[in-house]
Order: sequence, then structure tokens, then C-alpha cells
Amino acid sequence: MNNQIKNIIEKIQRNEITEYFIYNRLSQIEKDPKNKQIFRKIAEEEYKHYTILKKYSQKEFSPNKIKIFIYLLLTKIFGFTFILKLMEKGEDKAIGNYQKVISFHPEIFEILEEEKNHEQELLNILDEERLKYVSSMVLGLSDALVELTGTLAGLTFAFKNTKLIFLSGFITGIAASLSMASSEYLSIKTEETSRNPFKAAIFTGLTYILTVLILVLPYLLTSNYIVALFLAIGFSIILVGIFNFYISIAKELEFSKRFWEMIVIIFSVSLLTFIIGFFIKKFLAIE
Repeated sequence: MNNQIKNIIEKIQRNEITEYFIYNRLSQIEKDPKNKQIFRKIAEEEYKHYTILKKYSQKEFSPNKIKIFIYLLLTKIFGFTFILKLMEKGEDKAIGNYQKVISFHPEIFEILEEEKNHEQELLNILDEERLKYVSSMVLGLSDALVELTGTLAGLTFAFKNTKLIFLSGFITGIAASLSMASSEYLSIKTEETSRNPFKAAIFTGLTYILTVLILVLPYLLTSNYIVALFLAIGFSIILVGIFNFYISIAKELEFSKRFWEMIVIIFSVSLLTFIIGFFIKKFLAIE
């Protein structure tokens, strides 16, 4: 075995033992019995990969503790479905890059591919409650981004006072979040679905409020209303990027189309309300 092939096998082996520890830890902290069993099963598969590769490397490796810490931390924030699918995408890409080199030992590649397919089947039957409420989160985020970014754009030119804009935007946002949460509750209650209407309302309302807080924050950080507006729009773009990345991984949807669609809507509404604010100010002669 030449050094290039050996280094690649060792790299995959380190990754397998690291993921074994991640899945094993998830099996310990997960409360749902079904999910707990699936995590345990995937952990066993990862350890099996590790032992197969050890026959070729003739080495033992310790897990990457930093990677374990980061992935477990992100699991608490984004949920296990997002993190696991992100891990699997990384593995698929890595194995694709290694394919030419591992072709010198096709039995390794075949074993890993077989095990990968098995793992993917297990991942597909995992059940995470928060994924049931992704549509509620989308509703809260998209509505808050479009409505509040547009509102802030209009208020910015109309008032030209960051404290007044913050107060108006914050009150408007809180009122809108309560309205959206109530609408989501009533909407889910009329549907034949396994989703709990109260939980759906909570997800919608909290996502909306969190978005409101992030968007109005620039108006507290600076007294320059133009700078505050650009910061608020910048935060909007970042939020759209993060959320669409989450959705694209967790729900396996296309990222770029959804991202640019939301960006175009946000900028169009913001520009329109900015123009409306300008003409209302001129027409009413309000200073």
C-alpha cells in the first residue's frame, strides 16, 4: 500500500471513530426510544467501518474531540436531523473524492458504500418533532422578514430618528407576531394533521419575535438611520441564508432558488415601502 492510499484510509478511519462517538452520545441523550435505537444502530455501523479500515492501516485512532463538541453543540441549536444529514453529505463528498484512490482496494469502497446506504435508510426513518413544525417556522421567519424589513425601510425615511424607528418597529413586530401566532393556531386547528396547533403557534410566534429583535437591533446600536437600515437589511440577508441552509439540509431541498426568491421579495417590498414613506412624508408635510 503506497503512502497516498494509506493516508486516505487513515483519514476516513479517524472520521469513522469520531462519528461513532457522536452517534453513541446522541443515543445516550435522546429520549425517544425509537430514535435512541436508530442512533445506537448507526453508531455500531460506524464502529464496524472503523474496524474494517483498521485491518488496512494497522493503527488505532482517537476521535476528534473538537468535532464531537461542535456537532453536539450544533445539535442542541438546529436539531439532530440537520446535523446528521450534514455529516452524511460530508461523508458522501469525501468518499466521492477518494473513489479513484480507493479503487486500488475496491473491497473497501464497496463495504463503505454498502454501509452508507444502510445508514441512509436508518436516517430516513428518524423522527424529530421540530421538523413537523418547519412550515410554521418558515411562516414566522418569512413573514417577519418581508413585513418588518419593509416597515423599517418606510419608517426610516419617514422618521429619520433611530430611537423612534426602533420603538415603532418593535411594537409593530410584537403585535404582528401575536397576530401570526393566533392565525397559525386557528389554521392548524382546522387541518387534519398530527401537528399540535398550540406548538405550531409557539414556533411561528417565537420565530417571528426573534426575527423582529434581530432586525430592530441596529437602530439601538447606531444613531445614523441610513447605517441602521443597511445593517437591518444585511441581517435580513444573513437570516435568509442561515434558515434556507437549514431547510436545504434538513428537508433536502434546493438552497439557491429559495434563497434568491426570498431576497428578491424582501428587497422589492423594502424599496416599495421606502418610496411610499417618501411620498407620504412629502404629501403630509410632516417633519
